[in-house]
Amino acid sequence: MIAIATIVEGDGEVAALPVLLRRMGEWLSPGIGVNLSPPIRVRRNRFLSRDEEFRRYLLLAAAKCGDNGWILVLLDADNDCPAELSEQVLQRARSHVPHRRISVVLANREYEAWFLAAVDSLHGKRGFTFDNPQNFNPEHTRDAKGWMGNRMGKYRETVDQPAFSAVMDLRQAQKNSRSFRKLCSEWSKQIL
Repeated sequence: MIAIATIVEGDGEVAALPVLLRRMGEWLSPGIGVNLSPPIRVRRNRFLSRDEEFRRYLLLAAAKCGDNGWILVLLDADNDCPAELSEQVLQRARSHVPHRRISVVLANREYEAWFLAAVDSLHGKRGFTFDNPQNFNPEHTRDAKGWMGNRMGKYRETVDQPAFSAVMDLRQAQKNSRSFRKLCSEWSKQIL
């Protein structure tokens, strides 16, 4: 049994990430048990800019996952480069919790971009419709929450995010999103 402590920035991710990680476990590491602590919610800007707050949350995550656990920090990249910022955050985090396995993953723009990467599998769910426009690129779409809302009436992060996390096609998301591939890669590296 591997304990996982997560740090997230949004209320939607507090409910959605455990759903997503359980599904990833069944898909990528069947038979390996994981114990998911409730996510630790932070405010992205304060978490990244205030070193004492950054340290405090990482130490809390380290305590939650125990000596052999894994800390996963999942944030939205917003307008930052996910690869560059995640590496910077990872190096800072390692200086505070060198005694724990830790990964930092930044969803390209926002968590909902992963839904766009698996958009075909969401058609017809929760009132969402996708008309399959040509040249659709989920990695370059800004305001994924708004994009989703325009195709389903109203998108409610705390309700729809966990619901879509429960039904999205993980393989499709992995194929179409570099940041989701990073999450899958970190899962395999830390769990297997």
